Amino acid sequence: MLIKGGRYVEVDSGVELFVQDIGKGDPIVFIPGFTFTTEVFSEQVAHFSKSNRVIVIDPRSHGRSSLSLHGNDYVTHGADLATVLEQLDINNPTVVGWSFGCLTIWEYFKQNGADNLHAIILVDMPPKSLSIYEEDWVEGSLDDIAAIYNNFLRDPKGQRAFITEYIKNVMIQRELDEDELDWLVSESLKTPYYVAGNLFASGMFSDYREQAKQSSEIVPTLTVVAEHWSEIAVPYTKKNSPKSKTEVLGGHMMFWEHREKFNNIVETFLGSLSKQEN
Repeated sequence: MLIKGGRYVEVDSGVELFVQDIGKGDPIVFIPGFTFTTEVFSEQVAHFSKSNRVIVIDPRSHGRSSLSLHGNDYVTHGADLATVLEQLDINNPTVVGWSFGCLTIWEYFKQNGADNLHAIILVDMPPKSLSIYEEDWVEGSLDDIAAIYNNFLRDPKGQRAFITEYIKNVMIQRELDEDELDWLVSESLKTPYYVAGNLFASGMFSDYREQAKQSSEIVPTLTVVAEHWSEIAVPYTKKNSPKSKTEVLGGHMMFWEHREKFNNIVETFLGSLSKQEN
């Protein structure tokens, strides 16, 4: 199926990223999370492309992008993002990262600074995934994360079982019908298990606390967290990135399930920046 505005950008020898580039105006760049694709942001593309230039990226080894046996880590993803922005002449964008896509943004900031960033929107991801401290916002307990890596991300069956349960129990609040669940699982499984394992390990062992703090001090930042861990995530964000604006909404994939509310949150945030600039 052809996607309106679809194109490919070479980011490495033999590695092309699929990018959807549609609309005109101030650019907004969307980066999906762990193993997901441009498709999950379809409602944001439809909404914001009416007033903005909207760019959505399939990271390497995701979706329609090249399956690569190297660079399946967030250091490389950060460099890939810089290449896409340069090749498509995207200046001063608002970058929106979902889940591990936030790691791509923090890594981009680490490598390139903030000179070419208008605003940052972080969707439901702590800057450090693992911690021994109960007061920290994390992706899960050390034992649970180890079990996922060792017991599930070892073959296609395990990968499918993991992502299915994660979608039903963490990503979406309502009960999905069979077609919706099958579609979400199939989008994730476009990344094979052996690449998913690399990405999972890279994400879980990342520590971008310093970049999260620094970037929020010099770039207007919005952090949207899911309801199920907001009691920990909100105070953690205020402590570690005190200048970030924080909103609470839905589950981990709230931008898909609660699309109108999410889009309104983003519009309000960007509108407040326009007022300040004027």
